[in-house]
Amino acid sequence: MEDTIRKLGHGYSCFSKLDLKSGFYQIPINNADKEKTAFVTPFGLYQFNVLPMGLKNSPPTFQKVMTDTLKNCRNYSLVYLDDIIIFSKSFEQHLYHLECVLSALKEKNLVLNPPKCVFATNKIDYLGHTVSKQYITPMKEKIEAIIQLKEPHTLSQANKFIGALSWYRKFIPHFATVAAPIHSVTNLTKDNRHKFKWKYAQSKAFHELKQMLVREPLFLHYPIDDIPLILTTDASGIGIGGVLQQEVEGEMHNLYYHSQLMTICERKYSTIEKEALAIYKCFTRMRTFLLGRNIVLKTDHCPLCHIMEKTVRNARVDRITHLLQEYNIDKVVHIKGRENCLPDFLSRYSNEMNDDLFEIDYGLENKCNLNESELLSPQISQSSSSSYNKKDKNLLATMVLRSRFKQHKSHTTTDTSNNEVTNHDEEDNQSQQMPRVNKSFVRKFSHNEFDLTNLKQEQENDSSIQNVVKELHTRRDTIPFVIKNNIVYRLITTSRHSKRKIEVVYLPASMEKSLIQACHDDPMTGAHFSFERTYNKIKYYYWWPRMKATIKQYIRSCLLCKQFNISRHKNVGHLRPITPPEGPFLLIGIDYCGPLKRTPRENQYVLVITDYFTRHITAIALPNCTAETTAQTLFNEYFCKYGVPTVILSDQGSHFRNQLMENIKYLIGYNHIYSTQYHPQTNGMVERFNATFIPQISKLQDTEDNNWDEYLQAVVFAYNTGIHKTTKYSPYELLYGRLPRLPFNARPTYYSFAKPNDYFEQLRKTLRIYHQAARHHMILQNENNINRYNRNRFDPKYKVGDKVLIRIHGNRGKLEPKFSPIPKVITQVHHPIYEIQDEESHISSNVHVADVRPILIDQYL
Repeated sequence: MEDTIRKLGHGYSCFSKLDLKSGFYQIPINNADKEKTAFVTPFGLYQFNVLPMGLKNSPPTFQKVMTDTLKNCRNYSLVYLDDIIIFSKSFEQHLYHLECVLSALKEKNLVLNPPKCVFATNKIDYLGHTVSKQYITPMKEKIEAIIQLKEPHTLSQANKFIGALSWYRKFIPHFATVAAPIHSVTNLTKDNRHKFKWKYAQSKAFHELKQMLVREPLFLHYPIDDIPLILTTDASGIGIGGVLQQEVEGEMHNLYYHSQLMTICERKYSTIEKEALAIYKCFTRMRTFLLGRNIVLKTDHCPLCHIMEKTVRNARVDRITHLLQEYNIDKVVHIKGRENCLPDFLSRYSNEMNDDLFEIDYGLENKCNLNESELLSPQISQSSSSSYNKKDKNLLATMVLRSRFKQHKSHTTTDTSNNEVTNHDEEDNQSQQMPRVNKSFVRKFSHNEFDLTNLKQEQENDSSIQNVVKELHTRRDTIPFVIKNNIVYRLITTSRHSKRKIEVVYLPASMEKSLIQACHDDPMTGAHFSFERTYNKIKYYYWWPRMKATIKQYIRSCLLCKQFNISRHKNVGHLRPITPPEGPFLLIGIDYCGPLKRTPRENQYVLVITDYFTRHITAIALPNCTAETTAQTLFNEYFCKYGVPTVILSDQGSHFRNQLMENIKYLIGYNHIYSTQYHPQTNGMVERFNATFIPQISKLQDTEDNNWDEYLQAVVFAYNTGIHKTTKYSPYELLYGRLPRLPFNARPTYYSFAKPNDYFEQLRKTLRIYHQAARHHMILQNENNINRYNRNRFDPKYKVGDKVLIRIHGNRGKLEPKFSPIPKVITQVHHPIYEIQDEESHISSNVHVADVRPILIDQYL
């Protein structure tokens, strides 16, 4: 882009700009390539017939087509995508150039957009810049759009503002200096973006940058090929700066300004390294200007004057010297620091400047005779040679900035955070006499709205207090109240065993809420502590009827306390165990355990299947837990061995809840039910075995070979042949009706074979006895579990329409809320499972009663 704009500055005075109508859509796509642009819609697949916008190859392809179309017109035209610039040195020549370009477009059947075309003008807007014969300036419309921007309130808005302004930073001599406070709050890592804060320093920089777009003489000259370029650089403790110039007929033309802050590491460099870094950064930034041209490099650091001739004993400086070898640097000139004023200023940080920087003489009195009114004149850049020495034109920037800095100190500045106008001089005088109170700081740490000035009036308006006043006139000695200074007090004892009484104010009902807020919500006096702390702060100073109940009700309804407080009690909700099935394989539970450490067989997960009646376990080691792997394993390893169960219970993982599993359910014929989100107790039998077998295979595996999957089936067999605590039988017995033969059993000495009918009757009778006894034991165990679990446990019940907060699961910081900040509404009740709906997104989900905290509707409204 820089090359394109700079090419227009070779004495051209007549310009035209052409714009294609829907340029991308005028380029047809090869039939063989159309399918590569296909995209999915609810109505099927569609593909583009012409070049679409948004594809990665669209811009370069379109640029190539336009470049080839105008290849015979490249000496007097420039093309950047669909924008075409035609430039000529005379009007007659321009007409011929226009005819050639239009003919080339017509030959390719390219159509223009007439409303956006401009013909035969002396200046033109191109790529956000206004280009004329003399110089380049920013587009007026773009500047106005930036000026109208409001102050940012989010990190995204601040980034957009600084990004829009950075487009024109080459026109602003000290852009990085002024923008440094904004950069300090926008250069945040992903984890720290929530720490964005827009303070007074950022607000000041925001308004100053906008003012600079209005008041600075924003223009740059074109470089002239035959004249050497002069690059002057400088580095300070925290930044670097540089200006690119050309001396044309004794006058210095500014071509480019550059300034930027150093990183924290770069600020630790030595002086010679910082100065060398400033040279390298400026060369990198101005590369398109400097390549292939003769360059005179100016620096105020004398040791760098010979870097192009001999080695400096510094590895970092030598590397920078090596990188500069591609440029034609004629010579490196040393200039005195006091004469290197503009680059020196560009490298300074505004927040660390002091008045001394603007009081330095710089030798201006001997070099310039301008008065202040002339310096601040908009025509300063066009002043005649009689008013100042043109060779020292680079000093004018510092003179203007120094004068404006003084003006800025005396002007009033709007404090956007407090909406107050403060005079800086007055602030300085006041700060010497007395400390200032930051009201916003006080408001931040105090929300106290309790005011005792109206206590007397409020007591007079309270009917209950007035009834007490009437009783005091008739039976003063029989009621625990007194009147002092027209204020009603209640007499209370300081403790249960003390007879000493103190007087506390009888608080009117209208002031109860503001007092509780001050003692509970206020950061300084309450900080959202418990009922006991809040009550104890109030009881020695104020009293009102049912004071404890009122305070307790207020704290129970506090949304912040509900969101952040940790419950010190058992989880609410009574135990409701699954009713034992009538027989084997009626109800099975499935779950994945993993990911575990990958084995040489590439296994990483274990699919665990539990029969809820026999407690029989089937475990299969698998390399992944995709939906396809799950469906295939269930069919091959379970359905084909034990038959199809009546009901399958699983969690709501994507490997279980997907379209493939739904299709298999309808195809084979079983019911699939899912546990409540974030409530693994629903499928607790499978979860319990997962916690059991992991330690066992950890003990048996070879740590070096990581062969836990080789021991998995042995551990499962050992579990299935062991007596279960609940059923009093082993899963093997309940499934096969006999005891398992194990390796340590004695070898039988004889064999006997029963008749088939006798064996069948014996097996059926044995299984019936086993199953009846096992189910009886399961029912008894469930009753014992219910009695033990439900003891001293609250079981709240909610109604449709109740507003509640939902527990936040997953990874969260210690300072994050435990319950959702956004209230949910209960839409269906299947206690202890509730269907809730988000008030904003209207998304519904099921939650267990243990993950619900109620909201008192009156307090919420």
